[in-house]
Amino acid sequence: MTRRRRQKGTGAVRKLPSGRWQARTDSGDGELISLGSFTTEMDAERALRLAAGDQVRGDWIDPRAGQITLHDYASDWLESRSTIRQRTRELYASLLRNHILPDLGGLAIAAITPRRVRQWHARMVSHGASGGVTVAKCYRLLRTILTTAIEDELITRNPCMITGAGVERSPERPVATIPQVYAIASAVESRYRMLVLLATFTSLRFGELAALTRRRIDLDTGLITITEAASELNDGTRVVGDPKTSAGRRTVAIPPALLADLGLHLDRFAQPGHDGLVFVGPLGGPLRRSNWSKTWRSTVDGLNLEQLHFHDLRHTGNTLAAATGASRVACSHGTGGMGSMRQAEWSAFLGPGRPLVERGDQRPAARGSRRYRTPPCAITGRG
Repeated sequence: MTRRRRQKGTGAVRKLPSGRWQARTDSGDGELISLGSFTTEMDAERALRLAAGDQVRGDWIDPRAGQITLHDYASDWLESRSTIRQRTRELYASLLRNHILPDLGGLAIAAITPRRVRQWHARMVSHGASGGVTVAKCYRLLRTILTTAIEDELITRNPCMITGAGVERSPERPVATIPQVYAIASAVESRYRMLVLLATFTSLRFGELAALTRRRIDLDTGLITITEAASELNDGTRVVGDPKTSAGRRTVAIPPALLADLGLHLDRFAQPGHDGLVFVGPLGGPLRRSNWSKTWRSTVDGLNLEQLHFHDLRHTGNTLAAATGASRVACSHGTGGMGSMRQAEWSAFLGPGRPLVERGDQRPAARGSRRYRTPPCAITGRG
């Protein structure tokens, strides 16, 4: 049987049958709440004084509040995030389901200590967890959820305290060379040739290209206006919404040497009407990443370029744009850069005898003109 030792203002300290000392504080509604058990009476009294000071300052958090499990709290947290994109919601749900909740989901929020987090993180790293990028994403998500728990007054501090654990350290990706870009553009189906060239020389993302419509392209001014991006959910649903970031809404210059090619593409392959998609599948429907990935993979594999991803073309464009003196901001946003290069600068990059568009004379070939010829591949020599 426990023995009450003494009252301490807004709480009490008592000795337990085990010989340890328990500190309890007043919750504000007359109920005494345990602050834990301690080896000495002095330690218990100190915990009580600290709780009383927190109550006076308005910093005290009821220990019972943190008893909700991470599984339940994370589910409520994700459901309440009304502003995140659907694809992001699916990503968060996958990270929770596969990597975070199996280890930590059954723990009460208040029971997740820095030591528990370090152990979980170490297991993630040792097991690979689908790559270091996934580990960093999981850590950032857990830290964000627990930061919200602090705001909800469930815990007093965030146990995610591992320096640098949330930083993604992606392996260095290859940068496609100009000859490789030409080889891919020449080998891929004709309807996708301009997809490859624009991805490279305007640094547009796949989702931006898949959502691009005729009304967003002005061949007279040589500009593309990016206002939307397409993505696909796990169930295959195609979603068109805002670009990846707020800076993604931008105007991109089309390299002058691509304008004739782009005009021909619009005539031959794009859907009709102002809202017609510029890039479509073989049956004329929206271009889907899953289908395009198969086409891309078979094309680059056939050229012994299997290490290249489609997104690597964007890196090529940014690298070339940076070489022209474009700012890092312009390169990351895909503005200016390659698109604003003069023809002479293009020639300097592509080298002698390798124009993007071959012409019989110096006058621009009219769209659809017989003088217009598909540029040859720098590797195979085929048009």
